[in-house]
Amino acid sequence: MFLVHAVTNKAVPASVLEQIYELSDDHDLPLAARGESGAMRHRLRAQHRLQEPETEVDRASDEEVIAMFLACRSARDRLIMLLLSRVGLRPGQVAGLRRRDPHLLLDSRSLGCHVEGAHVHVVRRQNENNAWSKSKKSWVMPVDFLVVQAFDQYALERHEHLGSDGSDFLLVNLFRHPLGAPVSADAIGELCESLSRRAGLDRRVGPRMCRHAMASNVVDVGGKLDEVQMLLGHKHPESARPYLHPAASRLRDAVNRVPSPRELGGEGAR
Repeated sequence: MFLVHAVTNKAVPASVLEQIYELSDDHDLPLAARGESGAMRHRLRAQHRLQEPETEVDRASDEEVIAMFLACRSARDRLIMLLLSRVGLRPGQVAGLRRRDPHLLLDSRSLGCHVEGAHVHVVRRQNENNAWSKSKKSWVMPVDFLVVQAFDQYALERHEHLGSDGSDFLLVNLFRHPLGAPVSADAIGELCESLSRRAGLDRRVGPRMCRHAMASNVVDVGGKLDEVQMLLGHKHPESARPYLHPAASRLRDAVNRVPSPRELGGEGAR
């Protein structure tokens, strides 16, 4: 708007606007969107837009995830790996979990929750460790017995180190100061890098690759796109499509399911 003001007051040549913006009147707009005075108005639309290329993210293989899990040196780190690769949470969502978010009983009505089975509530909230859930809505993520077991083991480990102390955040510092302070999303990324190196992997496997692995594994065992959408906390089913990386075995099975010419034409087909 400063540039428009400068052009209006003839401090800047009008040709400058033409290089940056496309000028048009508002006659093609609905009446409700036009100016109240009825005078001619101008709309500005950028002519030059920087197209940021999308970063392609590969999935972590099951072998890589297992190797990283085995390289963990604490129950807390094992839980983080499962929350990334088996629950499919983003690092900001993992770091932002509070102690009240996991409901690990078969029946959680005593907690005021009517969701059946063990699950985790993923809630978007302002956090002191700057952890942030990208998804605007809150949703419930079912978890299996492996994740429940990891929660239990971490709870014992946390109590051994902190007792009843520490913040309300689920995942906190246990081995370095400040003890009891919440871990950050950056720390989770650093953990994945360290685990990749400790496990002797040929590449660095990051948190997003673990999330992609979870989504792909759901589809590889027959999961539908809308199921992946709900599990990842996406608003639309198509948002989940970039997360899908079919296993090589599934692609081979797809080819093998195509009937051969002999099957289509009978034994006489050559």
